[in-house]
Amino acid sequence: MDSEQKIKEEKLEKMRHSASHILAEAVLKLYPDTKLGIGPAIENGYYYDFDFSEPIEEEDLKKIEKEMRKIIKQNLPITQVFMKRTDAEEYFNKTGQIYKLELLEEIEGKELSFYITGENEFADLCRGPHIDSTSEIGAIKLTKTAGAYWRGDENKKMLTRIYGTAFETENELNTFLKNQELLESRNHRKIGKQLELFAIIPEIGQGLPVWLPRGYTIRRILEDYLLELENNAGYLHILTPHINKSQLFEISGHLNFYKESMYPPMQIEDETYYLKPMNCPAGMMVYNLSPKSYRDLPYKLGEFGTVYRYEKSGELHGLQRVRGFTQNDAHIFCTPEQLEDSINETLDLLDIFYKDVGFTKYKFRLSLSDREANPKKYAGDVERWKQAEETLRKVLIDRKVDFEEMPGDAAFYGPKIDIQAVNVFGKEDSVSTLQLDFNLSERFKIKYIDQDGKEQEPFVIHRALIGSFERFFAFLIETHGGDFPLWFTPEQVYIIPISEKHHDYAKQVYDQLHNSGLRVKLDDREKSMQSRIRDAEKMKIPYIIILGDKEIQTDTISVRTRKNKSEGLMKVQEFVDNLKEEIRTKEPFKVEMATV
Repeated sequence: MDSEQKIKEEKLEKMRHSASHILAEAVLKLYPDTKLGIGPAIENGYYYDFDFSEPIEEEDLKKIEKEMRKIIKQNLPITQVFMKRTDAEEYFNKTGQIYKLELLEEIEGKELSFYITGENEFADLCRGPHIDSTSEIGAIKLTKTAGAYWRGDENKKMLTRIYGTAFETENELNTFLKNQELLESRNHRKIGKQLELFAIIPEIGQGLPVWLPRGYTIRRILEDYLLELENNAGYLHILTPHINKSQLFEISGHLNFYKESMYPPMQIEDETYYLKPMNCPAGMMVYNLSPKSYRDLPYKLGEFGTVYRYEKSGELHGLQRVRGFTQNDAHIFCTPEQLEDSINETLDLLDIFYKDVGFTKYKFRLSLSDREANPKKYAGDVERWKQAEETLRKVLIDRKVDFEEMPGDAAFYGPKIDIQAVNVFGKEDSVSTLQLDFNLSERFKIKYIDQDGKEQEPFVIHRALIGSFERFFAFLIETHGGDFPLWFTPEQVYIIPISEKHHDYAKQVYDQLHNSGLRVKLDDREKSMQSRIRDAEKMKIPYIIILGDKEIQTDTISVRTRKNKSEGLMKVQEFVDNLKEEIRTKEPFKVEMATV
């Protein structure tokens, strides 16, 4: 980001922060007994949390927005003042702002920073920074409401969170809102429901998604694809239990530093078990089942392992934030001499995988230690850390990819490369990770015998090409908008006979396609042809075959694509051959077809 852009972003953040204060002031004018929570600037906007005495509806946002504009037009100064703690307590007690009083308890110092709008029209506890006047706030829009637990604690009261955004000009605001509409049209929860891919069923549990038949078809195809890809690269695959004894997590250290994210223990025959939050400890135990020499390395152990982590209900979000998920996990054990090749091979697999699923844009982020500033933060030998970080950097430089170095972002147990996939709207999601680990190798006494017969500790690489299937699937849906490449779309072809007299021919065509290995559905329901075509288009079926008298007479099929483009008449085998080629090449959309 250049300096000019940085100045613009900083100004926009201050403007949005100030807009959140104006939102709070407008709410108090319209609903005087409302209790205020917090109101920060966030990416693309701002929010404020409120405890209303009576619930508000989405349509009330227009009234609040109108009041905000009145305040903005008054060109009121926004100034910082410092208030003695006793005066601040008295002020909030007098106004009944119980949540602000709670915040005061966590802020140190005898004087507290407040920002005041106008001549004491509105005062809010805040460190800032803010713009100088309400008139500097450009175009505003309140976008939605949501429930939010106070301080993110599900044991505390649910407040109403009002989201808004602000831009310097109306044109910028309108462009943003239009893009948001497009983003919403690709929302994975909306498309997942429309295409019957997955469901969150309350009786089963929040954050525990169910893969419906169409979604599970995609998942199985991707699983088979990844298994073949990894098998060809020399991986061995295992499957470990969903629950493990507490002893395993005592060795790994999870019970010391990760217990809050784990589910409560289970007592079974005087032994304690936990749902596993990670696959790694069991993978370490598998490695240790037999002695390894340098000839056995690199040893590549893959697992599609389901793990469980406690997430607060307010933080759950579709498939992106869940409580149970399956990781495309792998652990690579290699010698120091094999480290660079092992990292390169992993990134080669990633390039193949991303190309095949249709991801064309992705970024790399290199998370490093800041050992000079925090020497006690990191586990493992200093020299091994140095070699690992230099090797990761060298690989990225040699591959001529753009990457950002993040000193201090490394986990205590090792540096890593995160791969940020970028969707069609420029939104980034961390999809894949390549993580070195100096902690578990030490805790589990991971060793190999070198050429001199001496015991050595290998490098351990955690690697997840797909991250978790759930989070990846959310990004996959939103990237393609549900228009998946033919090779992994749930049904590739719908056959629609025009009337009952065409059913026998439709069944013959169905058998030909099905026997050719295509995923095909015969829709011979008693509904109009146009209605069945609309249903197929709603489900984003790549190819629709229409069969009537003309097709029977010419022994052909009439083909149209999901983009409502007619391909005309063609022979069944020609259609099959064209689809097979599209599947083989993993084209994101259809290839052109010849017609009869």
